[in-house]
Amino acid sequence: MTVEQIDIAIIGAGPAGLTAALYASRARASTVVFERGIPGGQIVTTDRVENYPGFPNGVSGAELGDLMTKQAEEFGAIIRTFADVVAIEPADLDFVVRTGDGDEFLAKAVILATGAVPRKLGVPGEAEYTGRGVSWCATCDGALYRDKTVCVIGGGDAAVEEALFLTKFAKKVHLVHRRDELRATKCIQEKCFANEKVEMQWSRVPTEIRGDGSRVTGVLLKSTKGEPDALLELDGVFIFTGIHPASELIGPLTELDEAGYVRIDHDGRTSWPGLYAAGDVTDSELKQVITAAAKGASAAFEALRYIDSRVCSI
Repeated sequence: MTVEQIDIAIIGAGPAGLTAALYASRARASTVVFERGIPGGQIVTTDRVENYPGFPNGVSGAELGDLMTKQAEEFGAIIRTFADVVAIEPADLDFVVRTGDGDEFLAKAVILATGAVPRKLGVPGEAEYTGRGVSWCATCDGALYRDKTVCVIGGGDAAVEEALFLTKFAKKVHLVHRRDELRATKCIQEKCFANEKVEMQWSRVPTEIRGDGSRVTGVLLKSTKGEPDALLELDGVFIFTGIHPASELIGPLTELDEAGYVRIDHDGRTSWPGLYAAGDVTDSELKQVITAAAKGASAAFEALRYIDSRVCSI
């Protein structure tokens, strides 16, 4: 088997990975991006991105992902789609990157940009209306629901904080929780209960997200206490039932936090030399397109410096 030698392997083609690819390839490093699906990451499911600089009228997530992909490719980055990386193994100072179809690459540095996957509800309508009323990011999409009615699914800190954030835009926010008390921190709960725009839907679970074929129009709620089903008429559904960071590939090599996110320093370094991480898979607090892109740039810059330092030390 022939093992292809490259400078930098980037795992994941979301905003972090594509920006890292842009910076690495512009520096003339041989760069290969491995993406198990299509480039763009989670933004491709976002109907409208309104908070990314340079697009005063907003841009569709799919278009932004396509533009990022083309820009990285124009500078020489190779983007391998539907390439599922199954192993990253140290080999002296390098790393062997193996894909599910049996290909192997020997990389001088690796940048993990695999993101984090929100937990799905698995109910009818969820997939159909993703990006058309179903969202997992209030910070990204909240402004699209000005003076509209939305619901938030969940009862932890993230769900309650996002519900409060949505009250800045929506006229009504239903907070749907399967129990009759929240799991969120008490001080956050107090803010929630004090906000007149928030209406609690206790002991309820969503069983179906309904729409008119183009947008969400409501959500059907089942009672966990045997009460009749309830149909909420609304414009958007925000789901916050947990997020899973896709860090399994490098978990054995580097330090993760208690939730499974990759611990990095300010510049994207992990605890293993030559191994970097960027975007939603890391323990960075703010998870947005712009911060993912910034961290991707930092990780690529540090990876390039690492490779140069190896050359100088020979």
